[in-house]
Amino acid sequence: MNKRQWAQLWVAGFLLGGLAIPNSVMGQSARKMASFTDSISMYRTALSTHNQPGVSAHRGNSQRAPENTLATFQEALTMQVDYIEIDVRTTADNQLVILHDATLNRTTTGTGPVNAQTLATLRTLSAGKGFGDRFQTERIPTLDEVCKLVANWNAKHPKPTNLYVDCKNVAPEPLVSQLQAYGLLKNAVFYGSDETLLALKQAAPTARLMPSLRKAEDMADKIAKLNPYAFDLNWLVVSESLIQQIHQHGIKAFSDLLDSADSAEQYRKAAQLKLDVIQTDYVLNVYKTLTHSMN
Repeated sequence: MNKRQWAQLWVAGFLLGGLAIPNSVMGQSARKMASFTDSISMYRTALSTHNQPGVSAHRGNSQRAPENTLATFQEALTMQVDYIEIDVRTTADNQLVILHDATLNRTTTGTGPVNAQTLATLRTLSAGKGFGDRFQTERIPTLDEVCKLVANWNAKHPKPTNLYVDCKNVAPEPLVSQLQAYGLLKNAVFYGSDETLLALKQAAPTARLMPSLRKAEDMADKIAKLNPYAFDLNWLVVSESLIQQIHQHGIKAFSDLLDSADSAEQYRKAAQLKLDVIQTDYVLNVYKTLTHSMN
């Protein structure tokens, strides 16, 4: 073999080696993703077979991506949560969008009230504020986009993820119409003021309403007025007797375990008290804590 042939062989080997490195990296990445998915499935199976509380991702999986964005909702779906909480508001041109605050200031590059802007204007803003360059292209999503994302996921997975709809500023008819169009109305839960939920009940009599319950004395009146599917409980007043009373009426008990309550100690307490759904910012922590507590 002459020098020219040796050189050609060396170049070919170098190029093939260069191609092999990315393929190897891609293979490792795929294996890690498969392993992560297997772990999540293992946690979910263990929790469901041991009658542990369900899990709601508060504004999506907002520790991994900006709250109330398509990116964070996709993360929450990957975590196979029972519910994704979304906050629904209405724009100046009557479009339904997902944003927690009444103003744009905290989570977007805009300022001022959400309901003073058209959807077209909102689309020019980034909803990735505070997350660096990676999420600069995230936009305030519409309810339609979120419904499409969740419906497509559910169509491909045996265990559905449902919507936990916080009715911030939205008329019942367009809200019901959009969820119904994607087959998400039946199993969604709706949180809001009693007045908002009563109006929603008129538009969708079978909707799963979830009013807040701050004291046991209010329970009978709320049951008579709203026939709720669940109660949203302030974690500070949750007790075994309160949850038992709720369950005796065939109603479920949800609670936000957020901020200082978003801890392993409180997750274990929620399970012991037979809470039905924990709402959290740390989905994986809940999975790990409850699974290990069963051992």
